[in-house]
Amino acid sequence: MTALVQVFRIPLAMANFDIAPIVHALNDIRSNWRDAQHRARHPDAREFPSRDALARIAGQLKGALFPMRLGPQDMRHESENFYVGYTLSTALQALQEQAALELRYVARRDDPDIAQVERQAHARVAAFAAALPRLRELLDSDVLAAYQGDPAARSVDEVLLCYPGVLALIHHRIAHQLYQEGLPLLARIVAELAHSETGIDIHPGATIGPGLFIDHGTGVVIGETARIGQRVRIYQAVTLGAKRFPVGADGALEKGLARHPTVEDEVVIYAGATILGHITLGRGAIIGGNVWITEDVAPGTTITQASLRSTPKSTAEHAAPATLASA
Repeated sequence: MTALVQVFRIPLAMANFDIAPIVHALNDIRSNWRDAQHRARHPDAREFPSRDALARIAGQLKGALFPMRLGPQDMRHESENFYVGYTLSTALQALQEQAALELRYVARRDDPDIAQVERQAHARVAAFAAALPRLRELLDSDVLAAYQGDPAARSVDEVLLCYPGVLALIHHRIAHQLYQEGLPLLARIVAELAHSETGIDIHPGATIGPGLFIDHGTGVVIGETARIGQRVRIYQAVTLGAKRFPVGADGALEKGLARHPTVEDEVVIYAGATILGHITLGRGAIIGGNVWITEDVAPGTTITQASLRSTPKSTAEHAAPATLASA
């Protein structure tokens, strides 16, 4: 600890703050936490993946997927393939390093074979890389859906460069593939980078078909086990969430259960709607703004917020209750 205090001696004198006791106290707290969590010390190696590294990798992957629009400002058509090849090589090598960190972290209590971890990291990142052409096709469908679904959009280029829903989906497509390759921590970090920037919270486990348009997007929440079909449109402040969280015999939450909605093809969900539980919104359903839904919705059904109205006494017994109305 003496050496550690030495590091702070010069700035301490400059700032005239007594830093040493705080450094000691924070060290004690970290040590107590690690002991309580049965964490081994790794003085010569980083233990966790880096959020900063993942941010750089995500930026490189976005550039490789869309070099003329999300690549460097001096990008030219004649150098596209060189740029994509160089950028992918750099990004995938860095991603493999982060993947190895996650795999070592997961296996930390089992004294993992480092060579085996490196092989697994390489195999998972190679599988991720092989999926990139398919991801680009999916993202093209998302961009086109946004352009066709918004009368304010003047070009697909504007949509790709400006729309937060598209940015969130780029991150989600990348994160979901990492999730499928057994790298859920890397996936979550990539997803949360977009969440921080756009206000759109999509768990990387959510399965999303082609042609999703998230219009405006702020406040949208899509849970881990949600499933969204093709050509779905979602407006701001929509929640596809869980209705309840089952608890096991030990009192802890049960993980991995299907608990979020399934949204079939060509459903439209307007602003502020809250859809909860492992339910299904049938194909072509229209969900109005600010409704609360916890039961299945049949295909082609329109759900709106019921209006309160005065009804003559003679017909009151036949009046519909002031709840969700479907037609």
